[in-house]
Amino acid sequence: MYMSLKKRFTQFAANVESRVDDLMFDFRSRLGKTDPLQIITYRSYGTSIRLYVKGRVLEDKGIRKAAADDNLFQKVLAMYQRFESDEVPGARLALTLQGERHEVVTDDEGYFVINLQPRAALPWEDMWQEIEVELIESRLKFDNGLKTIANVLVPPADAEYGIISDIDDTIVRTGATNLLAMSRNTFLHNAYTRLPFAGVAEFYKSLQLGRNGKRNNPFFYVSSSPWNLYDLLVDFMDLNKIPEGPLLLRDYGFDHKKTGFSDHMGHKFHEIQNILTTYPHLNFVLIGDSGQEDPKIYREVVKRFPGRILAIYIRDVQLAEREKIALDISKQLVDDRVEMVVVDNTVEAAKHAADIKLIFTDTIPAIVEDKEKDKGQVPGKNELSVTG
Repeated sequence: MYMSLKKRFTQFAANVESRVDDLMFDFRSRLGKTDPLQIITYRSYGTSIRLYVKGRVLEDKGIRKAAADDNLFQKVLAMYQRFESDEVPGARLALTLQGERHEVVTDDEGYFVINLQPRAALPWEDMWQEIEVELIESRLKFDNGLKTIANVLVPPADAEYGIISDIDDTIVRTGATNLLAMSRNTFLHNAYTRLPFAGVAEFYKSLQLGRNGKRNNPFFYVSSSPWNLYDLLVDFMDLNKIPEGPLLLRDYGFDHKKTGFSDHMGHKFHEIQNILTTYPHLNFVLIGDSGQEDPKIYREVVKRFPGRILAIYIRDVQLAEREKIALDISKQLVDDRVEMVVVDNTVEAAKHAADIKLIFTDTIPAIVEDKEKDKGQVPGKNELSVTG
């Protein structure tokens, strides 16, 4: 009964939200009160025979690139602009791959998703495939020739394993277990002032390098953060030299098909399941934290994909009850022959990874040095102080 009422309410709310969005869109377009358009593409993934491309068409709010000396007003303004996005529904785009043209239309929230099948299997020359995306039709005026590039990760056949990592409280200090701290870290900081957990960049580089020395183990980042934060997270990872990979975030809304009213666990498990299904011959390392549902999600992944998970690393967020949950789950996984290692810092995780021959032992000194350097950074006055 409760679930039925909840479903009807969310469907009603979704219809109201969609109708209001349509009315506002038509009103602003008739008045000419719209901004220039932009195509945003998200790093995604695929294989030599299928490429998954996702992006969005929005009005361009002119969000300026973050700078190290941005003041508080500039940070808050940029974040407001990200969340006060004006999507462009019904826009038609053309994607070009191997000289062949494919078309897709944006949904009510301005998103487009398409799976492309190349005419011939793509030769592997680089970890990333580039696909041209062009806006060809919209209810709003736009300049002809509005194009961008979509980057799609295609792992090589000789990759040793893949790595799936959480983002919040795993690679970036967020304080997701504390609503006030999380809000401060999200809204009062930019890519320069948000801090990584100590040593994470070098540890991830060592996993990417693996033991074959080719640095071709693919990374995938799965998070419950909204797509509105995509550019900030990409800039943060690039600035901190964290290996590139697809970012799989989520859309918030009233529609029950979205994840605004679905749980954190459902979104992340669904994305991880898609990755493992896409690469059936690739094993994985999972990395997360004890603050939310990562241990439970990863336990379910192990059960659904037996023999596919090489190790699980969980960063302890220093909450006793959350640590106990993670430790209890690690004991449950003993029968599955998968180690879930609950660690206080990246050096502990790196030493275990070296012991089971995921990384070279001689990469550990660089991880230790990186850890000490990161710990020397001083959080801003509005940042939750958490050591990694």
